[in-house]
Amino acid sequence: MRRKLVDFMLPMAVYAAILILSCQFLKAHPGSPWRVPVAVAPVVPIAFVVWSGIKRVREMDELAQRKYLEAGAFAYPTMIVLSITYGFLQNVGLPAVNWMYVGVCMFLLFAVGQMLAWLRYR
Repeated sequence: MRRKLVDFMLPMAVYAAILILSCQFLKAHPGSPWRVPVAVAPVVPIAFVVWSGIKRVREMDELAQRKYLEAGAFAYPTMIVLSITYGFLQNVGLPAVNWMYVGVCMFLLFAVGQMLAWLRYR
């Protein structure tokens, strides 16, 4: 359990620190040639979080993996439909959406998918 906590929490703590530093640097140095690498620097620790998630799924039993797959099978196509729908709505004047919200929506849809899988297999 401790290893799993470290595999997730340590990269998340590093992500939070790099994110704060990155935002401060970008505000203080808007014309810096380093602005692009600094802006994407918080992505590096998130890659470790993703890898930790993959390892966690590989360690699950078959039923837990199936629930996880069904949650993803719900979230991914639902997000595609929502994205395409909103794209069409932008043609009639709705504002553009920040891409960072796509990830948040995916997490929320995945959580809904997990609840649906839980209901199915309880």
